[in-house]
Amino acid sequence: MADLSIAVLIKKAAAVFSKAGIESPELEARLLLQSVLGLDHAGLILAWQHRPDSAMQEHFAALVRRRLDREPLAYITGEREFWSLPFAVSRDVLIPRPETEWLLELAISRVRQVRQEVQGTGIRHALDLGCGSGVIAVVLALELGCRVTAVDCSSGALQQAAVNAGRHGVADRITMVCGDFFAALPTGVRYDLLVSNPPYIAAAEIEELEPEVRHYEPYPALDGGSDGLDAIASISRQAGDFLLPGSWVFLEIGANQAKAAQHLFTSAPHQYDEVQVLPDLAGRPRVLQARFVA
Repeated sequence: MADLSIAVLIKKAAAVFSKAGIESPELEARLLLQSVLGLDHAGLILAWQHRPDSAMQEHFAALVRRRLDREPLAYITGEREFWSLPFAVSRDVLIPRPETEWLLELAISRVRQVRQEVQGTGIRHALDLGCGSGVIAVVLALELGCRVTAVDCSSGALQQAAVNAGRHGVADRITMVCGDFFAALPTGVRYDLLVSNPPYIAAAEIEELEPEVRHYEPYPALDGGSDGLDAIASISRQAGDFLLPGSWVFLEIGANQAKAAQHLFTSAPHQYDEVQVLPDLAGRPRVLQARFVA
């Protein structure tokens, strides 16, 4: 392999990525090479004219080929930034996305608003259904100082969540439970916040997604049934059996599901108020909020 500098390696990889239609080609090339060299962005710039040895260049070339096969960058590097923190990811979990950061922004903002309005009111025990890599559970534990029960039917996902909880110093506040949503929870326990990014993509639409998603991300974490609403409907029917009065529910939903998701909660067996679908920063209806009454 040619004796190339970091600058040239990035330039060549970026050109190949650009030709293949990969977005942000230079950024992706840089992040891949940072992963190979064990450097952060500043370290890479300082070593810009350094020439990695042949083994490192071959390793980088192999990672470039994986990305050209449309394997997501986060799975190749094993990491994704979320909430300005590094999180470990694998093919057992969905790759954390900005939409879920916004879900958390809204949930945490609402909790803090209520805490200000009603002194002494706080979240003691939150519930994260379908926790995946644990980003929701970890951020809730960090930001609210509460206990969190994180549920997922994938043992591989729970392993990643446990790694991330330990990495960010909140393992003692998060309980990992393996099972199918509410069926996995102990009877008699009540939660005062539920935040979830459930599967919400209609089954027929999964094949229309970009190859990075449909070929690599875990199908059960995507598949919301024929209309994408199976998990949301399940939460609307069953959540009230596990919530304290006054508890808040925040769910990430598809941009075309606002009316249907609202109807599921306004017609649920339990009573909810403050049922709204809130827009994301692009104005798309992406977060359902509801307050459990009884």
